[in-house]
Amino acid sequence: MPGNGSSNTESHLQSIQAILQAANFAAEKHAGQKRKGAAAEPYVNHLLEVAHLVSSAISEPDTNLIIAALLHDVIEDCGVSKGDVEELFGGDVADLVAEVTDDKTLPKAERKRLQVVNAPKKSVRAQMIKLADKISNLRAILNSPPVDWSLERRREYFVWAKRVVDGLTAPNPFLKAEFDATYAMFETAIQG
Repeated sequence: MPGNGSSNTESHLQSIQAILQAANFAAEKHAGQKRKGAAAEPYVNHLLEVAHLVSSAISEPDTNLIIAALLHDVIEDCGVSKGDVEELFGGDVADLVAEVTDDKTLPKAERKRLQVVNAPKKSVRAQMIKLADKISNLRAILNSPPVDWSLERRREYFVWAKRVVDGLTAPNPFLKAEFDATYAMFETAIQG
């Protein structure tokens, strides 16, 4: 006879299934994409890392936040519309993904400038995705930088990422500490 435990288990199972559905969707949409680094890792590794960082930083379950972390680049990089995301994963997820999506019709320099300008305007949950994304990107540059990136270009990226993160009004403490530690590793590496 089902009791309260049964409905909690059912809800937990639905959350897991929804997260895995998003992971599968992200993997399909980003299939064939590789990270820019020398190791040319599958792009899905980045999405999983961002979602893992977000899930490690929250104290209360937030399935939609984890799903949005998995899908954070799907509109920007895969030709998926906000409406597509909303239809499959709901309005909350679609809104979060749209909030962290750059407008690819703008020149790269303008998109980077807008990330700095708009950082303080992001919701707390979008700030978590943005921060986790920057951590993942910095780790990738540390571990497997793009072969055509000079030390100066890597430094410029780190400095720009720090400007974005410094603009966040409510950075998650766990993620902020991880960002700072990753940033410090680069500083140590270039001085060594």
